[in-house]
Amino acid sequence: MSKLSVVLGNYAHGKALLSGDVAIDGYTVEPVTVEPVISAYRRMIRDLEFDVSELAPTSYLLALQAGVPLTAIPVFLNRRFHHSDVQCSATSGIRVPKDLEGKRVGVRAYTVTTAVWVRGILRDEYGVDIDSITWVVDDDDHIEGRAPSNVERVTDGRSLGELLRAGEIDAALSGNAGTGRAGAPRTGWQATTEEPTLEDGPYPLFADPEVLATDWYLRTGIYPLHSVIAVRSELVQRDPNLPSALYAAFAESKRRQVEADPEWSALPRLGKQAKQIAGDPIPYGLRANDASLRALVKFSRDQGLLDADFPSEPQSLFEDGGEYPDA
Repeated sequence: MSKLSVVLGNYAHGKALLSGDVAIDGYTVEPVTVEPVISAYRRMIRDLEFDVSELAPTSYLLALQAGVPLTAIPVFLNRRFHHSDVQCSATSGIRVPKDLEGKRVGVRAYTVTTAVWVRGILRDEYGVDIDSITWVVDDDDHIEGRAPSNVERVTDGRSLGELLRAGEIDAALSGNAGTGRAGAPRTGWQATTEEPTLEDGPYPLFADPEVLATDWYLRTGIYPLHSVIAVRSELVQRDPNLPSALYAAFAESKRRQVEADPEWSALPRLGKQAKQIAGDPIPYGLRANDASLRALVKFSRDQGLLDADFPSEPQSLFEDGGEYPDA
């Protein structure tokens, strides 16, 4: 049987696949541990270092546009809402989203998926002119050359959290997309800096983010994607059945985890989101994710990351002919 090197984040619903308890028809899995998994994205896109790897969805779209020989399957291991992501400096004077116009906002890199979702929400829901904002970054994009001219690089080694507390940027995204760490992903990266707290002065842009996120989801059907599974296209050309086999194995690994842990206690955030959307917190497949995929492509186009003629049909983003029943 052929071997597949596979890189995933630490997801309970992927462990049965990594351990071999769930088989991929015709293959054996060689798990590769990369900590943090975000640092594997660049290695996969630039060097095709692994056979199968989790990727950020926007990174995959940009890689597809750039002709990188990767093929995705519609497995989305992680999801998050984003109305809680924008934190404002105590001295910024920001009270409503439109106040962000003309301000300086920190984000790890311009093309990170969280930033694409946040900018899309600000633009479409609140009428914010996102092009008037200076986006301050402290890391490179996985695929270079798509960031606009209103992007500024931190050059003195300080973290976005430090700049936010000092009032040198007016707002920043939280977590791994901004103030939760500093610089490029590396071993121990998630523990390198502390998130600003309310005691430091920063405050959230939205006072009731969960209410707003739930309302947005109910109106739009958009449930932000935060990972996709990509395969080296050479392997798919060699075995056209590989995408369907991989998809079936991921679906079975998830099914077993849900059967053993229906409340999602292994990842309480997903359990919370299941209640928020009254459904499966990580749906796989094309039909179940149609609105979310279309929105991500639209937002990426609106923000100048994807060309105007980039295909918007979700089927075109994945291997043609793959069997992907909702799972």
